[in-house]
Amino acid sequence: MKFRSILTLPIFLFFHFASYAQLVNIEAKRMQTDSVRFVLKSDILFNYTDTNEAYVLKFGSNITTQIKSKDLNKIYFLVWNYDLVRTDEKDVQNSWFLHARYNQELSDFFRLEAFLQNQNNTQLTIISRNLIGAGIRFKLINKERTKAYFGNSYMYEIEKLNGIDQWFYNHRNSSYLSLTQSFEKAHLDLIATLYFQPLYRDLENHRVLGQFKAELPLTNHIGLTALYNYFYTGFSSDLQNDRSSTINVGLTFSI
Repeated sequence: MKFRSILTLPIFLFFHFASYAQLVNIEAKRMQTDSVRFVLKSDILFNYTDTNEAYVLKFGSNITTQIKSKDLNKIYFLVWNYDLVRTDEKDVQNSWFLHARYNQELSDFFRLEAFLQNQNNTQLTIISRNLIGAGIRFKLINKERTKAYFGNSYMYEIEKLNGIDQWFYNHRNSSYLSLTQSFEKAHLDLIATLYFQPLYRDLENHRVLGQFKAELPLTNHIGLTALYNYFYTGFSSDLQNDRSSTINVGLTFSI
């Protein structure tokens, strides 16, 4: 059994607080590890600033782990995230995200998946979101340097809106298309993903996430990561639609 640990240190964050949207790109967090049965990635960020008796506290933690069965046909996948930004007056950011997924390979091109998710963020329109779902995943392209996947899932969704003391229960569809391209000479990996999640009873109530990610190793232990997100939520009601754009650039330290 092989163990890997990776510590990520962000260096630039633009539109930081908008990045914690209700739709999270699990596809970008998957680990393409072939025969490696256990992998762990984690990062912790802590910052405290006190200026003229006014303080800002920032704390962030992420854990991603994957375990494969002995025959490598079953994958257990877990993602956990917590972020806190606190000032003298209030919590600017207080959110967490937990996602557990089971993947069963039936052939080289076809897999079944099931997942659970809990998500809370007091600063968003949807402050609490809970999911349970299952679906299928196809490997459309399986070349050495190019891989493409398509997935479709059913999700049962339980949500609570900000300022409304009521829970909402919905049946939602989730489809995604993911493309990964590796460039051997440049040691550059590009990952592009598009999600579309409409309600079955109301297609105008939908969510879209587009993400583009680039990973470039600088040395054997240090790499550069750049990430762009675009997120949109259409509520098909009197609620204001949500839009956000995020750019993250960071260094990755691997051991």
